[in-house]
Amino acid sequence: MALIPESAAITESKLPKGAWLVVALLFLIGALNYLDRIMITTMRSSIVDAMPMSDAQFGLLTSAFLWTYGLLSPFAGFLADKFNRSRVVIVSLLVWSVVTWLTAYSKTFEQLLVTRILMGISEACYIPAALALIADYHRSSTRSLATGIHMTGIMIGSSLGFLGGLLAENHTWNFVFIFFGVVGIVYSIVVALVLRDPPKNVVSTVSEKAENKISFFVGIGDLFKNRSFLLMLGYWGLLGVVGWLVMGWLPTYYKEHFNLSQGIAGLYATGYLYPAQIVGLLLGGFLADRWNHTYRLARIKIPAYGLCIAAPCVFLASGTTILPLAIIAFMVYAVTRAFGDSNMMPMLCMVVDPRYRATGYGVLNFVSTIIGGIALYAGGVLRDSNVDLSKMYQFAALTMVICAVLLFMVRPKPKPEGE
Repeated sequence: MALIPESAAITESKLPKGAWLVVALLFLIGALNYLDRIMITTMRSSIVDAMPMSDAQFGLLTSAFLWTYGLLSPFAGFLADKFNRSRVVIVSLLVWSVVTWLTAYSKTFEQLLVTRILMGISEACYIPAALALIADYHRSSTRSLATGIHMTGIMIGSSLGFLGGLLAENHTWNFVFIFFGVVGIVYSIVVALVLRDPPKNVVSTVSEKAENKISFFVGIGDLFKNRSFLLMLGYWGLLGVVGWLVMGWLPTYYKEHFNLSQGIAGLYATGYLYPAQIVGLLLGGFLADRWNHTYRLARIKIPAYGLCIAAPCVFLASGTTILPLAIIAFMVYAVTRAFGDSNMMPMLCMVVDPRYRATGYGVLNFVSTIIGGIALYAGGVLRDSNVDLSKMYQFAALTMVICAVLLFMVRPKPKPEGE
C-alpha cells in the first residue's frame, strides 16, 4: 500500500499557520481597495465645484480607471505568479494609497485624470495576487469560504463609498483623499510586518526551477489552449454583462416600473441587494467547501446551480407588477449569483496550470471589465431606443442560463498532490 507523503498529509489535515489571519488582513485591504476607487463618484458635486469640468470629463475619470485596470489585469496577475504574492499585495496597497493621497493635491482635470490612471495601474495588481495567496494558504476544505470572506470585504468597501460624499460635505474633497490615503499607507506598513507567503513545503505545486521558467506569453498561450479555461472565460465575461445590466439599471427599473421616487428606488436597489450579496458570498463558499468533501466538482456545480435559481428570479422580477415580489426575486438573485464570486479562484485552481493561477484570474478580470463596460453602454443605447428595461432583464436571465451551461461543461484537471 502506497504511503501518503508527510507534507501532503499535513496539508490535508491542518491549515498553514496564519491562514485565517491572511484572510482577515486581505479582507480589510479589499474593502479599502474598492472604497478608494469608488468614493470619487460620491463626491461629484464637491469636486466639480472646486474644479469645473463637464459631465463627460467627470465620467472619463471612472472610465479611464476601468480601462487601465482591465487592460493591465493579465500582466498584473502574472506579476503575482512570477514574484512573491504577499509583496505584490503590499506594494499595490502602498502605491494606490500614495496615489490616493496625491489625488488631493490635483489642481486641474488633467492632473486628476493622471491620478485615476495611476490608481488603475496600482489597484490592478491587488485582486489576482490576493486571491492566489488565499488559495495557497487554503488548499482544500476551506478555500471557497476563505475566498467568499475576502470578497465580502470588497462588497463592504463598495457599500461604504457614500463616506466620500459625506466627509466631503463636512470637510473638503481634498480631506477625504488625504485621510484615506494616509490610512492606507499606515496599514501597508502594518501588513508588511505580518503578511507572508505560505512556507514552500505547503505550496508544493511549483518548484523553484519551474518558477524561474514562468513566462507571460507562454502562460497566456497555455491558458487559451485550455478548453475548460475558455469555458470559464465565456462564463465570467457573460456574467459581467448580467451584473452590469442588473445592478446598473435596477434603480431606474424600480423607479419607472413601480412609480417610485428616486430615493426609494435607490434604497431598494442597493440597500437590500448588498446584504443579500454578502449572504451569497458566505453561503456559496460554505456549501462548496462542505460538498467538496464528497464531490470534487462541488465548486463548479454550486455556482452553476446558483445561476439556475437566479435566472428565473430575474425573469419573474422583470414581469411582475407586485413590488414586494420583485424585491424578493432580485434578493434571491443577489444571493445565488454571488456563489460564483466565492468559487471563481477555487474553480480556476482546478482547471489551470498552478503556475498561472493569478495570470488566469487577471485575464478573467480583463474580459469581465471590458465586456461589462460595453454592456453598460449598450444598455444606455437600448434605453435611448425606447427598449423597455423588462426586455433587458429577460435577456439577462437568458444569459445566466447560458452561463450555467458553460459551467456544467467545465472539467477539472487531475487532482494534484496536496490539493
